[in-house]
Amino acid sequence: MRPPARGATRLLSGAGLAAALLLPVADPTQAAPFSRPTTADGKKGQELPGMPSVLDPEDENTACTPASGEEAKKQDWSRQRLDLDRLHGYSTGAGVTVALISTGVAPGAAGLKGRVTAEGAAGDDCVGHGTFLAGLVAGNGGENPRLAGVAPGAKILALRGTGRRGQASADLVVQALREATEARAGVIAVAVALPRRDAEVTRAVADARRAGAVVIAAATPDPPLRGTEEATSRTYWPAGEPGVVSVADMLPGGVRPDGSLPTSGIDLVAPGAGVVSVGPRGGGHYLGAGASVAAAQAAGAAAVARATHPGESPKAIERRLTATAYPADIPQLDAYAAATTVLGDLGAATGARRAAEPVTVRDTSAADRATGRATLFVLLGSAAVLAVLWGAFALPRARRRGWRPAEG
Repeated sequence: MRPPARGATRLLSGAGLAAALLLPVADPTQAAPFSRPTTADGKKGQELPGMPSVLDPEDENTACTPASGEEAKKQDWSRQRLDLDRLHGYSTGAGVTVALISTGVAPGAAGLKGRVTAEGAAGDDCVGHGTFLAGLVAGNGGENPRLAGVAPGAKILALRGTGRRGQASADLVVQALREATEARAGVIAVAVALPRRDAEVTRAVADARRAGAVVIAAATPDPPLRGTEEATSRTYWPAGEPGVVSVADMLPGGVRPDGSLPTSGIDLVAPGAGVVSVGPRGGGHYLGAGASVAAAQAAGAAAVARATHPGESPKAIERRLTATAYPADIPQLDAYAAATTVLGDLGAATGARRAAEPVTVRDTSAADRATGRATLFVLLGSAAVLAVLWGAFALPRARRRGWRPAEG
């Protein structure tokens, strides 16, 4: 009776193989723990220096962030995730000015020449962070167009929200918001996150929105290079102001990085780790991380949306960013959908509801049960086919060896 036993083993193995082919394969970016990348493409390869968001305030003798001697050779995951190659075939955000409130922007930086307005201190970017963000918003990629920003046709109005070494200042944020409003910027991106609400910041944000600007802000401060300590959840400003689109950082798997500062009221997440951009000196590239990086990309998406839908109000653009986002626990920015989706009354209502209510995960239990039944049916069918094939192969061979079925 050994031949039939071998046949049963083959049958089970075949059924197991069929099950393995039918079951979904786990996404490694979802399952694997993420560590801060040291390469341009998140894999073993060329290393790039990190771009700080602040320099040591107690060491005034420390030089500014040096030029990078390394150039990225590949498009990083953030640009692939946002589908920028396809987006740029549709629109580049031409005609829109993005006011960037950060550490300043170097007007002559690679990929930004001729498209940055930076007066006074705003043109001196010692830290380099503001220039890095400007490259994500509106850089043209220089010699590598695939490293362009989200809205390479937009203009940048550089404004300081920090001191020269990157320390955030509520007074400077207020002044920058006022200047952006006077300049009629279509989008205002605030890369600074203040720990306390300031009445003047509140008024300046409200005035900017009334003047027609879409205001986007980092949901939290960027973590310092030495990491962050445990902290209780709190709201940061101006991200917490009414009508401001609050943006946090996410990893390739769609989750926030370990050690992220906890906060509430996040409207969107966008790529915020292992993101490649330029610096204020030289033609090399850096890696950046944090909510400010995510906010810069959301600001670029807002610029493209404003360029493609010039008749829409700021509130409509804000709804567009959230209503077209990829559905998740926190909606994930979809730059291409934000620019190309036609939103009627239903879409606008959906966006408004999403902005006002907590995000919930769709109930898929019925679909899961149906999928389970279909999978079981296919597995049973596959097992039956394998049994017939085994019989056609194994029984004649067994008979040639003298085996006969047992008589009852």
